[in-house]
Amino acid sequence: MSTNDRTRVKDMMSTPLKTIPSDATVSEAATVMRDNEISALVVTTSPRAIISSSDVLDVAADGLDPTEVRVADVMTEDVETVTPDLYMEEVAAMMTTFGIKHLPVVDEEYVGMVSSTDVAALLS
Repeated sequence: MSTNDRTRVKDMMSTPLKTIPSDATVSEAATVMRDNEISALVVTTSPRAIISSSDVLDVAADGLDPTEVRVADVMTEDVETVTPDLYMEEVAAMMTTFGIKHLPVVDEEYVGMVSSTDVAALLS
């Protein structure tokens, strides 16, 4: 990131934020992701959690029934978050350091999601 490294999260994040309750099925989560053309959802729990398309793929690969498995069973808890004013270069570093592809954006409450796709868009 050279010319665009001063871009802030608020300029790249996806909004409105899509959420799902932890008692929803993985199938329901997959449907929301597909219908909104996104690859992760914030799970409405405390502490913070997300379910990603990778979690959905893991359910299928393990031969489990996505209409029976609950989001709570596969979600990632205690996720890292970022603020809207953080620079995208810092987001890229966090994603690399933690080996993650999605970061919920929080400004007192959830306001959006930034992804590795957003980082890649800055590089193109």
